[in-house]
Amino acid sequence: MATLKELRDERLRKLADLQALGINSYPAKASRSHTLAAVHADFAQLEGQTVTVVGRIISIRKFGKIAFVVIKDQTGSLQLFWSQKDDVTAERTNSELLITEISLLDAGDFIEATGSVIKTKTGEESVDISTLRLLTKSLRPMPTAQDGFTNKEERLRRRYVDMNVNDDVRQRFIRRSKFWQATRDFLNQNEFTEVNVPVLEHTTGGADANPFVTHMDALDQDFYLRISHELPLKRLLGAGFEKVYDIGPRFRNENYSDEHLPEHVAMEWYWAYADWRDGIRFMTDLYRSVLQTTFGTLQFKLGEFDIDLAKDWEELDYVQTIKDRYGIDPLDCTIQEIQSALKDNKLEVEKTENIPRGIDKLWKNIRKDIAGPVWLVNTPLFISPLAKINPDRPETTQRFQAVVAGSELCNGFSELNDPQEQLQRFVEQQQLRDAGDDEAMMLDIDFIEMLEYGMPPACGLGFSERVFWIFEGVTAREGVPFPQLRSDIDETTKTIYPNLKF
Repeated sequence: MATLKELRDERLRKLADLQALGINSYPAKASRSHTLAAVHADFAQLEGQTVTVVGRIISIRKFGKIAFVVIKDQTGSLQLFWSQKDDVTAERTNSELLITEISLLDAGDFIEATGSVIKTKTGEESVDISTLRLLTKSLRPMPTAQDGFTNKEERLRRRYVDMNVNDDVRQRFIRRSKFWQATRDFLNQNEFTEVNVPVLEHTTGGADANPFVTHMDALDQDFYLRISHELPLKRLLGAGFEKVYDIGPRFRNENYSDEHLPEHVAMEWYWAYADWRDGIRFMTDLYRSVLQTTFGTLQFKLGEFDIDLAKDWEELDYVQTIKDRYGIDPLDCTIQEIQSALKDNKLEVEKTENIPRGIDKLWKNIRKDIAGPVWLVNTPLFISPLAKINPDRPETTQRFQAVVAGSELCNGFSELNDPQEQLQRFVEQQQLRDAGDDEAMMLDIDFIEMLEYGMPPACGLGFSERVFWIFEGVTAREGVPFPQLRSDIDETTKTIYPNLKF
């Protein structure tokens, strides 16, 4: 079997032959009158008419003076019928080829074909080529589905190949796009205004996460990549917006897992004059609308869990759940009791362990076994530094989190808008940070100043694309088109480009 370098060298030879014919193998202009799916869908009306189609060559079969070329575009595939006709010429300056030069084409090349819509003797819907243009000459062969392009490392590094070979992967990212469009549509239909807020921040906050740090030369200051959209969006409430949201990337300098990536897309909305109960009702409707639009169903089989989002959602009390499972009261316990519970349940105990972080680990150990859908409520105050106190239970907050198939799928609050109370909670978080907790929140004095000018009562919520990954049934890396991987150059590429430094 020929090596990749040998196959590439052969294609380079063909490229030189094309150039000798005066053909530009990479023209800028392409024309298309119909997609390939449209030719099939409207075949009865198009039969006998001239169309122009484009696509990547999947296969070439030549039999004497005729050939069958199968191409594909984003909508599907189509057979082209090419026969040698008398007195046919090719306009080389338009990158046109004759059938006698078919050997210069390969699977993977992009072409444009103009001709009549026909049905072959075998009944195959086709286009009878009158003119064929080369649009792109490929230098590396595309694997086929039969080749079994299944190596996970290779698939993730060359996702553009993966999506060509494995159409189900490409369809996943069409659904991902539909997921975010449906989210945006639902928010817009409910009179929310989309405002893009900065990615670079002097002080970052809105979540428990370790940030990435970068340097802005123009100001000669360090900046953080945002870990959340929250604080800028709440500044917009102070600016007079009443319903506002943003969808975009956020960055958390943490390890990879099946549910987490250091870079991922997220959405957050903030709604003035609403509270957490309004938020629960709104998000129940949003989930149903978005998931029905994306997947066409509200019933899912997710691992061992059978999920029905059409049914009424239950509520789960955070404090009582911890008490029932571990026999400790998260509102009145010591760090020693928490560490003992962590050890008993074979959970990690870190040197910098504190009560909020330890209780959160214990909860997550419970969460992994919950099918849902449920709303987690009555979260302790010390775990929720940006949420309003629940007046009925002052040790807890007006916070709500969706739990489905063992995962937390959103996080919402009645937002804290008392500047003095917010400052005190920021100070407590900063003390945790100074004691070694890199994920504790930073003290954002500019945000306190905004609150002193006044921010209306509001509900806010955020979720990440983990929601899509869960219902798509894939891990985080499989759920994004181009996941970050450790840099690596394969040996074939090093051989092909020996004079380049990698």
